[in-house]
Amino acid sequence: MAGPSRSYRCGVLTLSDKGSRGEREDTSGPLLQEMLRAEGYEIAVALIIPDQQSLIEQTLVQWVDEQRLDLIVTTGGTGVSPSDSTPEATRAVIEMEIPGLAEAMRQASLQKTVQAVWSRGIAGIRKGCLILNLPGSKKAAGENLAAVLPALQHGIYKLKGGDADCGQVG
Repeated sequence: MAGPSRSYRCGVLTLSDKGSRGEREDTSGPLLQEMLRAEGYEIAVALIIPDQQSLIEQTLVQWVDEQRLDLIVTTGGTGVSPSDSTPEATRAVIEMEIPGLAEAMRQASLQKTVQAVWSRGIAGIRKGCLILNLPGSKKAAGENLAAVLPALQHGIYKLKGGDADCGQVG
């Protein structure tokens, strides 16, 4: 099917106070970009910002409403540290939560480490754009994205109004 294999525009948003100040190298953002490009996604924008809820919300809204991205993956801010606010920011801007994606990512992480129980990342939709929250560590972010990446093309295709039956597309 031509629809599901089209190239979708995506953004990678790294949430890191230290990274935004140049005090820590972002390793998860570049890995996620590499993984998405390998699957045919176009990286339209990538940015590192502080883990501040209002700034995260503003960025997500701007990327969806103005840049019209199809997919946004965030990395960082999904734990329980006092500054971790990515799930709250995401929940504030989405119209529909997709718990199965977050559950699949946590389940994949739980197979590697019990500490995955502390991950609070969510997945949801705003105006036809899928937003996924991934952990901040390079290893965990890659494992989480790998857990759901095979399902994303078809899900975004359906989100965009694709009418092929689920069993007919990959």
